[in-house]
Formats: sequence, C-alpha cells, structure tokens
Amino acid sequence: MINLGEWQELTVVKKVDFGLYLAEKQEDETRVLLPKNQVPAEVKTGERLRVFLYKDSKDRLISTLKEPKLTLGRFAVLKVLEVGKIGAFLDWGLEKDLFLPYKEMTARVEAGDEVLVTLYIDKSRRLCASMKGIYELLYTNSPYQRDDTIEGRVYEFSDNFGAFVAVDDKYSALIPAHEDHSFLKIGDIISAKVTNVKEDGKLDLTLRDKAYLQMDEDAEKVMKVIEEFAGVLPFNDKASPEVIKRETGLSKAAFKRAVGRLYKERRIEITEKSIRKTGK
Repeated sequence: MINLGEWQELTVVKKVDFGLYLAEKQEDETRVLLPKNQVPAEVKTGERLRVFLYKDSKDRLISTLKEPKLTLGRFAVLKVLEVGKIGAFLDWGLEKDLFLPYKEMTARVEAGDEVLVTLYIDKSRRLCASMKGIYELLYTNSPYQRDDTIEGRVYEFSDNFGAFVAVDDKYSALIPAHEDHSFLKIGDIISAKVTNVKEDGKLDLTLRDKAYLQMDEDAEKVMKVIEEFAGVLPFNDKASPEVIKRETGLSKAAFKRAVGRLYKERRIEITEKSIRKTGK
C-alpha cells in the first residue's frame, strides 16, 4: 500500500528517461515516479529505495529522497512564504510549498511568520497544513522543574484556559487565563518561568517575576489606570476578579498587592467604592 505523506521503502520497477517508477512490488500496477534529478547513481531495477510520497503542483503522486520539514502524525515550525485568497503557503523543504487553508488557522498569519503546524490529508487527498490539534501532539516529558526559566512559542488561545505554549517547540505548557496575556499573538516567542509541573507532565507558566519583584511594576501600572480615570478609580480591591482583569490586566491578587504598595506609599486613598489619587 502506498501511503501519502509518509516515508516508505519501495521497489524500483522501471527506468525511464525522466526518472524511476517505484512500487511496493514488481507486479503492482500502482506506481509512483521518482524524478530524474533525484535518481541515485548506479541504481538498479529491483532495488529498494526509501522515499517520501506527496503530490506535485499538478496534483500527481510523486516521490522524493529529500527530507520534508513535516510528515503525517508530526508537528513542526514552518515559515509562511505567502498569503493568498484562500490560505497561506508554507516552506516545507520540498519543490512544492505546503498549503495552509484559512479554516485550519487558529489566527491569521502573515508572510514571514513562523507557525507551529501539523500535516493532514484533505477531502481531495491532498496534503495540507493545520494550526489545530497541536495540543494532542506535544510531549509531556520535559526536563524542566518549578522555577526554571524556559522559552516557548504561543500556538493557541482559550478564553477558559489561557495561552497554550510549546516550550522548545515541543513540550506542552500553559499560561493560565488569570494572567494577562492580551499582548501576545500566535507565533510569539516568550520567556517565562515554570510555576508548576502537573502529574501528567504538562507545565504551568508565568510571564511575571516573583511577586516581590513584580510589585513595583504592577503598582505603576495601577497608578497609570487611576490617572486615566481622572484620578478616581471607580472600584477598589474588593471588586470582582473580572472587573480588575478587564480594567488593569492584573489578577486580583496582583492588584491587591499593587494597591497595598501604593497605599503604604500614601499615593492613594481607598474608599468603600473607589481608589483615589492623593497627589503625592
């Protein structure tokens, strides 16, 4: 059986001027061409060759000895070469670029972007890329422990869970939803700290420094928001986490710490329904 999108060992069944015809067995009628410019020197009929199978620009099944950057059942980071009306074209490492349909994007991409994708066979039996389904393929056996600093690529967002990250482009990780990640976009490379290694091996991450290091920055952020409200913030640290997150981008705990710092420095006053700038 000849399998599209995979490496296979096939038999050389016939030599022609423009290459070799390969098949599983000499007598098989289903044959695939290996172009002349890839034919190994001194190859003979009956020999076995390891080739990758895909379809050329004319939708014909073809084989290659070249190593593609992505095969079925795997994931890889590919560069966006061009964006067209119905999708984007990615650098696959072969003569034919790999098509990424709009419906398989988790976010719109631009030429020059590098995105994490998988490979699938569409209804027309063509190989295409998808930005979906990465979560199920990422590894959970990372070498990282709590408090380690990592680098990862953002590959998907979820309102309920947060920002999904592929650490080292291969390990499963998450920035939880309660952390502000609104400034991130798909494909961003981030530096983050591991806050937890779950039982299944997946990592929880934070973009924030330790609370005592982050507090000054958060305090200034809250002060800026207060000033944007003309010096009177229409809620205090007893507000709901949703309101705090929407207006400041901070979790309730981080907001309370920042407000505490500003209050200690006497830069604000806290009332039953608001926080006021003191002018100091």
